[in-house]
Amino acid sequence: MFRFVGNLLSPAGNRGRLSILIYHRARATPDPIFSDEIDAATFERHLELLAAEFNVLPLGEACARLAHGGLPARSVCITFDDGYADNENTALPILKRFGLRATFFVATGFIDGGIMFNDAVIESVRTAPAGMHDLSRFGLGGYSLDGSASRRAAIDALLTQIKYRPVGERGALIEQLAAAMRATLPTNLMMRSAQVKRLHDEGMEIGGHTVNHPILAVLDEQQARAEIIGGKRRLEEITGAPVTLFAYPNGKPGRDYGPRDVGFVKEAGFTAAVSTLSGTASRSSNIFQLPRFSPWDKSPRRLGLRLLANCVRSVPA
Repeated sequence: MFRFVGNLLSPAGNRGRLSILIYHRARATPDPIFSDEIDAATFERHLELLAAEFNVLPLGEACARLAHGGLPARSVCITFDDGYADNENTALPILKRFGLRATFFVATGFIDGGIMFNDAVIESVRTAPAGMHDLSRFGLGGYSLDGSASRRAAIDALLTQIKYRPVGERGALIEQLAAAMRATLPTNLMMRSAQVKRLHDEGMEIGGHTVNHPILAVLDEQQARAEIIGGKRRLEEITGAPVTLFAYPNGKPGRDYGPRDVGFVKEAGFTAAVSTLSGTASRSSNIFQLPRFSPWDKSPRRLGLRLLANCVRSVPA
């Protein structure tokens, strides 16, 4: 069924449509606070469906085929954002088992022992003692924490308040938050340089994702350029190979990045870039603002149906 309908909605050639999946974590086991996130067993079920019913391509190859009208029917790419350690130790073995390649967009400022701001919030709230936590002195309100539901609600509220602040302010606020909640933040969530290198050596694509994962739209020109170029150069040092693909942090066009930042990505020498705007790419899509699709489905059948439905949404230039 997937192949028949997929051939109609995502045909080969000039009318081809490219679905790009966006993952972040591949946790070894389900997370009680983030029960909707993908774990290893779910990821394996996803790949079983994709390998059987779709044509999975490396993103670089898919972009080249898209530009020349040479996509196969039912074309799909697999991408991961941020650079989590479980991308290498959990997702990579599963990808290899199915003979599939993926693209990993890595924010270089957090590899080798760092932690992203969102994970600092998550882990601070996850490990905080039960009870009331007054963060109003930081302008963040108060939160009563007990079970997983209240902790998830607190995390969502805090991330909303912190995400769009300047990188320096955001970092200082995270330190204050962790101290107030008596949290000891982990140093093993993100990949080490050797893990990034291993992904590359195993045939996976490594893409740029800035240095510090800032909201590019709130940076000045010099800062935005430095984030884009600095991340690219560090990844090329690690892999010993050109890095030609880029993912905009947070990735919402107009809100998280703008035409200026697209121009900086082109100037830096990237050949294609992805956003988090939903839909599929066609020959008329902007190669520097390709849409992606979030596969949050636990059921492979539901994932397949949503992939097919997503094919009717084409994002033009």
